[in-house]
Parts: sequence; C-alpha cells; structure tokens
Amino acid sequence: MFITQAVPSVLSDCIPIKGKKRLPYLAIASILSLFPWILLGLIASLRSSPVFLTILLTLQNLGSAMADVVVDAMIAEAVRREREAFSGELQSLSWSAMALGGISGSLIGGYALTNLRIETIFLLFSIFPTVQLFSCGLVKEIPSCDEVLVNHAKMDAETDSNKAESNVRNPIEGGVMDLQDGWVKIQNGLSMEKSVEYKKPDGDVARNLDKDNLGATPKVGTMRRRKRNPNEENLKAIPTQSELHEKKSLALKWFLSLRLAIRSLFEAFRRPIVLRPMTWFFLSNVTIPNISTIMFYYQTEVLHLEASFLGTARVVGWVGLMLGTFTYNRYLKHMKLRRILMWAHVGLAIFTLLDGLLVSRLNVTFGISDKALVLFGSTLADAINQLKLMPFLIISGQLCPPGIEGTLFALFMSINNLGSTLGSFLGAGLASALHISHQSFDNLLLAIIIQVACTLIPLGFLFLIPKQATGASS
Repeated sequence: MFITQAVPSVLSDCIPIKGKKRLPYLAIASILSLFPWILLGLIASLRSSPVFLTILLTLQNLGSAMADVVVDAMIAEAVRREREAFSGELQSLSWSAMALGGISGSLIGGYALTNLRIETIFLLFSIFPTVQLFSCGLVKEIPSCDEVLVNHAKMDAETDSNKAESNVRNPIEGGVMDLQDGWVKIQNGLSMEKSVEYKKPDGDVARNLDKDNLGATPKVGTMRRRKRNPNEENLKAIPTQSELHEKKSLALKWFLSLRLAIRSLFEAFRRPIVLRPMTWFFLSNVTIPNISTIMFYYQTEVLHLEASFLGTARVVGWVGLMLGTFTYNRYLKHMKLRRILMWAHVGLAIFTLLDGLLVSRLNVTFGISDKALVLFGSTLADAINQLKLMPFLIISGQLCPPGIEGTLFALFMSINNLGSTLGSFLGAGLASALHISHQSFDNLLLAIIIQVACTLIPLGFLFLIPKQATGASS
C-alpha cells in the first residue's frame, strides 16, 4: 500500500506536467483505472489468464491509489487556503461523497453480481473511471509558477512601490533605466541631452545618464532610443543566470526537486507537532487486535447469515460513516481533540461488547435477532470509527508543509494503514494462541474480551496529542 501511494505522491509533488502538479496525474490515474475494465470486459482470453488478469487488476488498483493520493493532496492544499473554521468541512464533504459512492457501488454491485454476466460487470465498472476522467475538466488548478506569483503579488507590489520612491531620491543607484526591446525607459521621464558614464557598485556595465537634468521635471512614460554600445555584442554573448538555469537538464531539476521534498519530509517529521500525533494514531491501531475476519466466519458458519445480508450490512456501514462525518462536523469539531479521541475509544469498547452478546447468545435471551444486532453494531461501529478518523485527516491536512502535500499526506495515511495491518496480524496471532479457527470458536468470547481491554490502551498515550488542539485545528 505504501509503495502504490508513495510513488505517485512523490511524482505529483516533484515533477509537474506543464506546470500543473495535480490534474495531469488525476487524469493519468483515471485512465489507468478505466482501460483494465474495458479490456477485461471485451477480451475473454484476458479474463481467463491468471497472469494478464493479475497485471490488469494491479494497474487498476494503482490508478485508484494514485487518484486517492492526488485528491488527498488537493484537499490538503485547499485546507491551507481556507480559514480554520471551514477546514473540517472539506474533509466532511469528501468523505460524505465517498460514503455516497460506497452505498451506490455496493447496491449496484450486489444487483450486478446476481443478474449480470461477468463481462457486463467489468464494462459496468468502467463507467465510474470514465466519469472521473471527464470530471477532471471541471477542476481548475493554478500552475505551480503562477501560484507562486499569486502568493507574492502583494509583496511584489509593495516592493515596486518602494523601489519607485527610491529611484526618485537616488536615480543612479536605484536603477533608473530598464532595457526593453532596445529602448531605454527613463523612469519619471528624465531627458538625455548630455550624458555621463557611471558604474554601479556591483560592477555592471557603464550606462549613459543625463548629468544636468537629473532634477528636471518628470514626464511620465517618456521613452528614448538608446545609442548603440560597441560592447553590446560581447555582452549578449555572455549568458545570464536565468539562461544558465534554463539549460540545466530536466533530470537534474527533477533530482533537485526530489531532494528538496525528501529534506522537507524529514524536517516535517522532526517537528513534535507532527511526530507525536502521528505516533498516537499509529499506536491506536497497532495495539488493538483485529478479529473481524474471525467474526465473519462465525457469522457465516455458525449463525448462517447469508452473504447477501452481510453485503447489506456493508451498505448500512457506509450510512454509519456518513452519520459519523455529519455528527463530527456539526457538533464535535470545536471540542478538545483529546476528549473526542477518549470518548471515541470508550464507545468502540462498548460496541465491541455487542459481538460478545452475539457470541454468548445473550441477544436471543433479550429477544434481539442476530441480523438486527449485526446491522446495529455495524452502523454504530463505523460511525464511531469515523469520529476518530476525521481529526486524523484534518490534522494531517493542516500539518502538510507547502510543496509536499501529496507525499506527506500519503505517508500519514500509510502509517495509519500500517497500524491497521499490524493490528490484523495481532488479531491473527491472538486467534492462533487461543486455538480459534473457522471450525472452532470455543474461545472467541475470550478473544472479544481481550479486544475490548486493548481498545482502552491508547487512552494512556493521549498525552501525545497537543493539549489545546481541537477537532478543527492542530
């Protein structure tokens, strides 16, 4: 996961295409996601070949990962431009749209799997990358060079104003003349009846300047033809600094940009305000054993819940994600971050006990059906997980330094995913230690109790979260 996210993020940060860092890569990602589905839908031999099937699905997943990274970087850039009060709304809007897409995809996928042929399903999947590709035309991106000009426009205006005042006071040292297409523009309209040679302190070539009329009344915008300088041809033969810079190889520019990004990345992670929250979010995943796979086998092998019902539970889970996003953005984003995370983990521990009710069959004693308990637990668990994830996303977006948004945000998400993966390994180890398998669930209730206890461990590391940080600001 880290490689598939890190490489596209580094490319989009360090190697602009025609001055743009995001939209070209978003278009490339859409194409990578589109053509594998079309090829698999049209060519039967590719669907039956394990090698080609693996290659095409890998390309499709690479395109999806690249699009995810680019969108995250664009959100991080937008968060920096927005006021603090609206930073959470961008993430909320993004995740609400993803949840809506997840609901639609789950419903369409369930219908297609039951009623359509496999080649038709592949062609149906190609519709979504096509929409994504055409949507690139609706997004506007300021080229990287223009963005710098926009950011420094006011500063340049103030500098020019100060420079103009300096030229009136000291026209020689202030650079009174500017060369433009063979003409000398005399600022403030100074005439040139008589001339005098002078050299600027930095050793520039001699220039002609009126000696008697420096204090003459200015005529704004006056332009006079410059007399030909015999040394002009020699001066033109000497390359300027900008010309030398343009002659640098493209590979060298990419290398320098990559080196700068890596250095900025290390400098960012040396800052406690970045390192400490990321450490906590990593620990909050790696210390909790994930036994969701074991619960899936229990629900299908022991409770005999149909696969179609579990798919419905996944749709309800997306609804819970939307509910969590709305709740966070509406009520919790101005609350202290430590408090949000504390109650999120307490809530996760409580609702993990619902699995214990399911395994111990106490729900039947209270007249609660298995399906109702699974749907209820799935909805609330996803909602609470989203309450925990939203601060992570907002902090990640706010802490990304300019220029490496994609790389750093991808690294943040990869750290979170790595913690989840290690948590799954921990869950597998717990199941092995308790001799739990798809045929034996005798110690599953004990595993759930251990998982509930481990869910409270991250509360002991909340000191890593800045004390004054809120859900909308780091």
